[in-house]
Amino acid sequence: MMTHYPVQVVGAAIFDSLQSPTRLLVARRSAPEALAGLWEFPGGKVEPGESCEKALARELAEELGVQVQLGQELTGPHPQGWVLNNNAAMRVFFAELTLGEPHPLQDHSELRWLPLGSDHNVSAVLSLEWIPADYPIVEALLAAVHAVG
Repeated sequence: MMTHYPVQVVGAAIFDSLQSPTRLLVARRSAPEALAGLWEFPGGKVEPGESCEKALARELAEELGVQVQLGQELTGPHPQGWVLNNNAAMRVFFAELTLGEPHPLQDHSELRWLPLGSDHNVSAVLSLEWIPADYPIVEALLAAVHAVG
């Protein structure tokens, strides 16, 4: 029997380009205290009756002040995406900015564009202090981007 997680979270892997990604936007948490200072994919919780895609668009507008075009999903090992903890799983979508300049408006203290092109850059992405549950997602994302590039 497959576990169902009561909290569905969505996250965006925002690139400079969906066609040929060379940079990834990452966000450092400012809250809650347990996660403050750790890096993550921007996003948030899906509200009742809301699709994952609509929730992600809403969360990115609230947190970063941007609009994005969503690309493919980075498929996780569970039907609800990537397991974060006993209560939550996250679906992660590739995205490209279409409107606005990202700013840390809510829940984040810093945003950073990370270059993706070389092995050195991949190491730099992996060496950030990510939320622990995000590490497998980051590794899968880098493998997917490497396959595209």
